[in-house]
Amino acid sequence: CDLVGSTALSQQLDPEDLRDIMRAYQDAVSGAIVRYGGHVAKYLGDGVLAYFGWPQAYEDQAERAVRSGLDAVAAVGELQLARGRVLQARVGIASGQVVVGDLVGETGADLAAVSGETPNLAARLQGVAEPGQIVVGSATRELIGTAFELEPLGRQDLKGFSEAVSAWRVLHESTTESRFEAAQTAALGRLVGREHELGLLKERWELAKGGEGQIVLLSGEAGFGKSRIVRAAQELIGQDRHYYLRYQCSPYHVNSAFHPLIRQLESTAGFAAGDSGEIKLDKLEALLASSFTDLAAAAPLFAALLSLPGEDRYGPLDLTPAQRRDRIFAALAGHVLGLSRQRPVFLVIEDVQWMDPTTQDFVGEVITQAAESAAFVLITHRPDYAAPWKGHRHLTSLALNRLSREQAGKIVEAVGEGRLSGPVVDKIVARADGVPLFVEELTKSVLEAGEISGGPIAVDAVPATLQASLTARLDRLGEAKQIAQIGAVIGREFSHDLVAAVSGDPEVKLNSGLDRLIDAELVFRAGNPRSAVYTFKHALIQEVAYAGMLKDRRSRLHEKIADVLERKFPTIVETEPEVLARHYSMAGMTGPAIAHWRRAGELSAEASANIEAVSHFETALEMLDALPENEERDRLELELRIALGGPLLMIRGHGAPEVGRTYSRARELCQKIGDAPQIVPALFGMWRFYIGRGDCTITRDLGRQLLDIGKSGDDASTVVLGHYGLGFALFCYGDL
Repeated sequence: CDLVGSTALSQQLDPEDLRDIMRAYQDAVSGAIVRYGGHVAKYLGDGVLAYFGWPQAYEDQAERAVRSGLDAVAAVGELQLARGRVLQARVGIASGQVVVGDLVGETGADLAAVSGETPNLAARLQGVAEPGQIVVGSATRELIGTAFELEPLGRQDLKGFSEAVSAWRVLHESTTESRFEAAQTAALGRLVGREHELGLLKERWELAKGGEGQIVLLSGEAGFGKSRIVRAAQELIGQDRHYYLRYQCSPYHVNSAFHPLIRQLESTAGFAAGDSGEIKLDKLEALLASSFTDLAAAAPLFAALLSLPGEDRYGPLDLTPAQRRDRIFAALAGHVLGLSRQRPVFLVIEDVQWMDPTTQDFVGEVITQAAESAAFVLITHRPDYAAPWKGHRHLTSLALNRLSREQAGKIVEAVGEGRLSGPVVDKIVARADGVPLFVEELTKSVLEAGEISGGPIAVDAVPATLQASLTARLDRLGEAKQIAQIGAVIGREFSHDLVAAVSGDPEVKLNSGLDRLIDAELVFRAGNPRSAVYTFKHALIQEVAYAGMLKDRRSRLHEKIADVLERKFPTIVETEPEVLARHYSMAGMTGPAIAHWRRAGELSAEASANIEAVSHFETALEMLDALPENEERDRLELELRIALGGPLLMIRGHGAPEVGRTYSRARELCQKIGDAPQIVPALFGMWRFYIGRGDCTITRDLGRQLLDIGKSGDDASTVVLGHYGLGFALFCYGDL
């Protein structure tokens, strides 16, 4: 906010009179700012800088800023000078993300300085405004919707901005209600308006009970209520005796082979943190006894899948990686179908857009075999996921749509328990735009705001965006917000043991904070408090908590989590190195990150999970760019290229261009380093590539090179490889 004509006033008035006028001007502006929950950050001569959204977040902070601007301009205009002269102010408002913190240092005076484009844009927009006007930018315009009447000013060329910026002048408050436009959504809390969908699921369940297996693909945007429908279906089906299995896919394990199945087996078997390997094997056998008659054949496969030490009990599993993968596929499918022969099975697979490729293949097998079984498989996914299983006669696709205004109103009334007036309900419904979670979260924010203020629930308390709504709810948690942020860095799910080790808080304080998160319905808890697993209600809640931290703090937390995992959770280190790799990557610790991505690739390759292996190895290679150019880096890249080559051949084929590029680069590195033992696999990989391309001339030359290397080093295996390569090429060339 700027006082118009302050320079001329300073020339015309006595300094003491000017001081009184400036004080009155500042009081008028700051009063309008504080009235709407803003923070007066700085007085800059005749200017005032204010924040809305810090230190306290509000759901409708853009709207608050505009209302504050209108009141400030009006209040300044009421100040009278001698001889009837009036004062005028002008306001610029911009919205966006900034970093709040001391730009000078701990000894500096301004501990609340902001950095980022937003304050600069606000200052430039204020310069565009005429006396008595308020000008807003694009982001603010989008957030306030139709709450105010606006006049477009077109695109403005502003100093310091490379491109012209669109601007609008605020005329006055609108007589129509603004409509809430949502960009992000989350899971539904109350089931309303889904009677048709639930009836269809019940019908398919009855068919499955009769031995006609059914598959239902349930799709919908995040927040449309997929998870809530699953819970409602479970309650409905719960009236019949059945087995219930649930596989939850995770965005952090899209390249962790069999991750949803492993988690489900560990949970169903009742594995505890302190269980020894023998105890876990006992629990596993007890679980499998209900679905397998030949337990001796199935148990070793499941033990291998769960990385349990089963050699002493079952003997070595003498299988190639491909054979082990196929046997595990068959055993997992046998587990599900074996249960269905005793009683109907209700199998839920949630969020398959995050499913790892190996589990996706397994699900395809189950779907194919389920047609003649008493199995009902309910699969949820987002609309942008292209399900690869369509085309089966026993498969049904079901898409969720937005709720009607009447249905949304019922949710508001249910969540609000009759405490909200008609106009407040209507405004929530209008802003929620038919998305169930929007309705639920907006209503909760209104109720919480009324409870905290201790006064009547006002229409103005309705949040402008769900993003701001969740941020405001997190801010109201006090110290529990920090626990939510630590959990958000860990992932969508986090265990009590891990968050306790990372936070370092006393047990009483930690439990109190976790209880606050549960009471606020931001997270769910499964299991006993001391060994519980917590899950954010929706990915958006986790994202908001994560984004509310500076990158430096996030980086330090990722580093601490990785360190705690290394020291206190050896099982995760051994079986899920990709988890550590992700945390080390986010912490900017390139060396450890590459090492764990490499190990994750090796484990996936050993399990014949080739798609996951390729992803892990390629991630490690991408991170090499952060390392200095030297021989050590070249050797590491060479080893990764050779490790990548095998899985890449399996999924892309011998003649794929990426296979050729991988092995060609490996040979270049061998030549650059000199005396590299990887020259043999590099040359043989190139040989396989050119065989796939049908170029027998080059493969003949590569066979001769391998033969020469073997002879010069007296290496019998390489000699044999060279003879094989040369002979096969000559055979293909017609000159054996």
